[in-house]
Amino acid sequence: MRPYTDDAPKAMVPVAGAPIIGYQLAWLADHGVEFATVSGGYKHEMITDYAGDGTRFGLTVNYAIEDEPLGRGGGMKFAARELRDPQAPFFVLNGDIITSFSLTDLADFHTGHHGDVTIALSPYRSNWGVAELEGDLVRGFTQSPELPYWINAGAYVFDPRVVDLLPDKGDHEDSTFPELAADGRLVGYRISGYWRGIDTVKDVIEASREIREHDRLLPEQFRTTDPNT
Repeated sequence: MRPYTDDAPKAMVPVAGAPIIGYQLAWLADHGVEFATVSGGYKHEMITDYAGDGTRFGLTVNYAIEDEPLGRGGGMKFAARELRDPQAPFFVLNGDIITSFSLTDLADFHTGHHGDVTIALSPYRSNWGVAELEGDLVRGFTQSPELPYWINAGAYVFDPRVVDLLPDKGDHEDSTFPELAADGRLVGYRISGYWRGIDTVKDVIEASREIREHDRLLPEQFRTTDPNT
């Protein structure tokens, strides 16, 4: 996601004055999470310098630093070695999402559905305006409508037995998730509330605008940051 990632990891990309990881740690703490392991590789020192031990966010943070890129699934497996309770289900987050949905509801859903992994799913929003047709007449346009599909929102609950199914190196969506889906052990939770994946410069600009327009999305500890950042 250049130019932002030319000299910083993606988790440190600033959105409305605060890095993505800041939103994530504050969100976790707001939902009662007490301990978080942050997986790091490229320019990880920027993350450790920023988040520290997590005190400023209201939880404890430690780090799993990769010596070489392990991919998303390999990174999850590597970071899972730092779990405080290796026998308990745990949350997993991609490092490039900002959201406000209820983690408590996600955890309750996981418990009630007895899957090995629960994936948070967000409505798919078109990147383009959609024509509203009446026969062959165009009656109007809807900008970026939600479509009747659900996408992976990058937040999960994992049962601990899934850790052994993750690849040592590679992507869990290429191996582990298809296997779980084929066996009926992958469950989807449809979220409500704000969600935004930060994948492009356009996403940064739009998310920054959305957060400034809805102050409740900005964690309290960030509300003194420069609103023009």
